[in-house]
Formats: sequence, C-alpha cells, structure tokens
Amino acid sequence: MTEIQWMDEVLKRKDDFIKDLQSLLQIKSVLDEENATEDAPLGPGIKEALQFLLDLGEKDGFKTKNVDNFAGHLEMGAGSELVGVLGHIDVVPEGDGWSVDPYSGVIKDGKIYARGASDDKGPTMAAYYAMKIVKELGLPLKKRVRLIIGTDEESDWRCVEHYFKHEEMPTLGFVPDADFPIIFAEKGISDYDIVQKPQASDTDATIQLLSFQSGRRYNMVPDFAEARLVVHIEPQEIIEQYHAYLENKGLEGSATRQGDELVLTLVGISAHGAEPRNGKNAGIFLAQFLKELQLDKEGKKYVKTVAQFYNHDRGELFDIVYEDEDSGELTINVGVMRYTKDEGGRIGCNMRYPVTFHIDLGKSKIEAKLKEAGLHLENFTDSKPTYVKKNDPLIQTLQKVYEEQTGENAELLAIGGGTYARALDHGVAFGALFPGREDVMHQKDEYAYLDDLLKATAIYAQAIYELAK
Repeated sequence: MTEIQWMDEVLKRKDDFIKDLQSLLQIKSVLDEENATEDAPLGPGIKEALQFLLDLGEKDGFKTKNVDNFAGHLEMGAGSELVGVLGHIDVVPEGDGWSVDPYSGVIKDGKIYARGASDDKGPTMAAYYAMKIVKELGLPLKKRVRLIIGTDEESDWRCVEHYFKHEEMPTLGFVPDADFPIIFAEKGISDYDIVQKPQASDTDATIQLLSFQSGRRYNMVPDFAEARLVVHIEPQEIIEQYHAYLENKGLEGSATRQGDELVLTLVGISAHGAEPRNGKNAGIFLAQFLKELQLDKEGKKYVKTVAQFYNHDRGELFDIVYEDEDSGELTINVGVMRYTKDEGGRIGCNMRYPVTFHIDLGKSKIEAKLKEAGLHLENFTDSKPTYVKKNDPLIQTLQKVYEEQTGENAELLAIGGGTYARALDHGVAFGALFPGREDVMHQKDEYAYLDDLLKATAIYAQAIYELAK
C-alpha cells in the first residue's frame, strides 16, 4: 500500500471541517438543569449539539446511536475489539469580558474563537474528521472504531456514567481533550464543600455582611465576586479604601450605594481550576479586603475562611502539601462561594491530588482542621487518578504516530486536569493542545489555531488507523 499522506487528506476536507466546526460552536451547549426535561436531561442546548454531531455522522455513513440524550456514538469497522475515542460537546458558561460573540466561531488571524473552540468541540471535530478520513479511504480495519460523544464532562460526568451502564467499554482508546504529546497520568480529583452553619450573629455590629457570592463551577477560578453590606456609619471611607485596594492589586471593581446597602464587586481572571495560579480568584481577593473591616462575627468568620486561601492553594491550610515525581503537586481551587446572613456559608473546593497521594488520609486531615475551626466538610466526591505504564503498547503506538506526524519527541506528561481517560479501563489523553501554545480553556476569548486543529486531525487519523488495523 502506498504510504498515506494524512495531512494532504485533511487539507482536502479543510473547508468542510471549518463549516461543520462553526455550526457546532454556534450551539450554546451549556448545562441547563433549569430547562431540563426527560428528553433533554441536561438541557436543550446540550441535546441540540449532541444531535448535530449524530446527524452529521449519519449523513457520512457511520452507525449512530443516541443513548437517551446523555451521550451518543458514531461507529465504523468490524471485529470483536473496540477502539474508543471520547470527546465532549458540553462547554462551561461563557463568563464575562469577551471581545467577540462567544458562540459565533469567528475566525481572526488564523484562530477560531468560541466557547468550546479548544475545550472540547474543536478537538472532538478533529477526531470526527479523522474517523471520516479513515472511512472514506476504505482502509482495512480489524477492530471497530467508535467516537463516543459526552455531554456532561464539565460538571458531574453523568453522561459517561449513563453511557457505560448501557454500552460496552472500549478495549483501549484515547481522549482528545488535553495536551499533546501524550498524558499517561492524571491526578485524582475531589470536590467538597466547606460549610459554615448559620448562627445568631451580633446585630449591633458596625458593618453587617448580608451576602457574598462568587463563582459558577468548582473547576473554574471565579472571575467575578459580589458582597452586600449594611453599614451603620458613613460608607464613604470604606468606598475610598476599597478603590485604593483595587488599585494596589491591579484589579477592577465597584462600590455603589443601593438604598441602605453598600454593594462591592470585583473582577478577577478566570482559569481552569487544575492550576489556580493561572487566574485571579475574584472571591478570594474580595474576601481579603472584607476581612479587614469591622464585620459582624459570622460574616467575619466566613470571609476570613475564604481569605486564608490567598497564596495557599497547595494544601497548606490542611497540612496536606504533597508532590510526586510523575504527577506533580496537589492543588486546591476555591471555585464557588456563597454566604447569606440567614443561611450561613459554603465554600466549594476542587482538589487535584497526585497519583501516589493517600486520599483517605487527606480527607481525614481536612475534616480535622475544619472541625477545629467550627466548620464542616460536606459533599465530598472522589475521582481516582488514572495511570498507564510507559511501555504499554497503546502509549508506544501513539508515540510513534505523534513523532512521525510532527517530527518532535513524544514526551509523556502528567496533568491535574481530569479527562475522560479516567472513564476508560485502558486509555490516555492525547492532544489537542500542542506544546508551547497558550492554554485558554475556560477563559474569555477562548480560541484554537485552525492549523493546529488540522494537524491534530492528521495525527488522530493515523492513530485510529494504527490502533485498529
């Protein structure tokens, strides 16, 4: 057989690829439980995006299946073994501060801008076109190949949980939702709430914290925070102090009077919760200011708890600082903060821990520290780390493909992010962010380089063929 020029095959389909990707990006597929129905369990936008990709697959001759609008798949080939490629079409909320419409798929300077361009609609479309190329070339396969489409990756993974209750587990596979070259290890992920139960507070305090809120998701660094105060003194001094604080920190925000209330807002910088230091946590910065005010007892306790996380995102507060050679440091992102005078407070944390960390011991230490402070641990969840040995045939095949397509060394990586690789019995994350490229997932003006997506398509096409031939 003549050697296949995978990139040439991709470029033949470039215009169709861009058109289909833009159509997918223009669907606002954010989790919408408020408008969820039995037929759209995660909301109408997510159902629409899933159906779009299934319809595309049916048009191109793949076997398709919709699994109760929680997930779906496109399949080709024959054989008892199954190569799985897992992508997702749900996206995090767009957030604030975009310079373009976040659901337009506009192209500027070789980049395509939209929520989901890099996480994960762009890479998922690259994987789809990779399958399409292998299929259209009529290449002989000894295994089936299945693109599995998830719909709840950014939240609770109900999609893959439901899918694998009803459908078979792939023999092996990869996930186009992280970094190139190859991610062989992923940290464990725990979400939990730090809870401050409501207590009677001192009503004669000079300043009372009525409410505090920041953040939308545990796995995002919050880019906006708001606090509402009742101030029993002339508030102008507080307003001036706040403006000075914002200027000193190089941040934006506002202080406005609304009737009897003083409302403080702060704008931070959003980032993926896997590395909190890539963003500026609006809630923590606002709490840093508030803790210096003469607040009521319970309000003071809450903002001091939040503020403690300033420059302490490696487990220092709980005596669980930990690092290993393969997967790096333990990290904690404070993603969701809610407080009201009547209901008490809640701080939602997202913890990423190394593959050799003992999570049960870590949980016990967190509980003990919180108990000392009169706080409680609730809603603790744990997604175990994933790890594939470096000499595994799956790893070696993907290394070969990456090096042939790029001419670069296929270095093995470990990450704090959680990908669908941990939903597979035997799988790794494989692209689509190339080394040296800025990671803008979950940030405003999210984008992907079109040339990178096309290169990823060629890599995925060869990988699918090599794994399934």
